[in-house]
Amino acid sequence: MKRYCQTLKLKDNEQLIAQYIEAHQNVWSEIKEGIKAVGILDMQIYIHNSTLFMIVETVDEFDWEKDNSRLATLPRQAEWEAYVSQFQQADASATSAEKWQLMTQIFKL
Repeated sequence: MKRYCQTLKLKDNEQLIAQYIEAHQNVWSEIKEGIKAVGILDMQIYIHNSTLFMIVETVDEFDWEKDNSRLATLPRQAEWEAYVSQFQQADASATSAEKWQLMTQIFKL
C-alpha cells in the first residue's frame, strides 16, 4: 500500500468553510466510485481553520500522475472540481493535482 499526504488552503470565510464541510459529508456517489475505481483504497480529509490535510492510501501499483489523470476523466469529476473550487484558495480552472500540494514525509516512527 502507498500513502500520500497533501494540503490545501480554503478561503478564510466561515460560511464557505461550513459549506465545504457539508459538501464533503455528502460527496456524490460518482465521485466516491471514481476514487475507488482508480485504486484509491482510503481517503481522509482533516481541517484546521482554513487548512486542509488529506491522506490518500492506494494500491501498490498506483501511479500518482497517471491514475489521478484518469480519475479526472471519470463521470462528474470535472463538475465536482468546479463546484469545490469556489471554496478553495486556488485558480478555479486548476486540476485537483494542481490545487492539492503533495507533502514530503520528514519523520516516521
